[in-house]
Amino acid sequence: MDLQKARDSLIFALDVHTREEALEWARKLAGSVGWLKVGSRLFCSCGPTIVDELRQSGIRVFLDLKFHDIPAQVRGSCYVAGKMGASMMTIHCSGGPAMMAAAAEGAAEGAAAAGEDPALVMGVTVLTSIDAATLAQLGVNHEPKQQADLLADLARESGLGGIVCSPHELASIRQRHASPFRLLSPGIRPKGASTDDQARVATAAMAIESGADFLVVGRPIRRAEDPVAAAGALVQEMASAGAG
Repeated sequence: MDLQKARDSLIFALDVHTREEALEWARKLAGSVGWLKVGSRLFCSCGPTIVDELRQSGIRVFLDLKFHDIPAQVRGSCYVAGKMGASMMTIHCSGGPAMMAAAAEGAAEGAAAAGEDPALVMGVTVLTSIDAATLAQLGVNHEPKQQADLLADLARESGLGGIVCSPHELASIRQRHASPFRLLSPGIRPKGASTDDQARVATAAMAIESGADFLVVGRPIRRAEDPVAAAGALVQEMASAGAG
């Protein structure tokens, strides 16, 4: 993997509260990352206009709102997200096949209505904060890997462009689903770093070697003394891991 491809695979999580912070990070990391992730915190603070403002930095926007509702509602939400120019968005696979299919259709229709490139709809399998004990509390009698495999299969069958899973499930899902089905992994931590509130983590190299197409990184860049250098080090690690 060359450096540009690695950079295009790195998503920075804009887990901040204000428009000013978000735009400052966009300016700071322009040329260092391929994507900016807008989650529920920033979206609720700034509203949909933040997507267009961030796009003006030249970096693609990943709208990570994890839609989960009846199919008609999710279809409408994904239509609006596609029309506003989000290049990638998330829904929860646990909403079921009909909801996932509706999401893919809505996103494609929204992008077409605005003359935008088709948005990539990614299905969230099992959150990286969830372990087997938590799944059991929810009445799911599978290990996280089994549950992620099952939901990834449903996502592919339902027409989604890919899924979101922890690094621990990447190899199994990639073995089941070849490219162009995309795999996105959060829970990326440099070796020896704190895992914070994530239960299933790995290094960037491990995730790329296991088949990830995109990595989401927030705190390891945001908390770094030199965030640009931290992003650059991750890109180098990703490129080296994908060399073979």
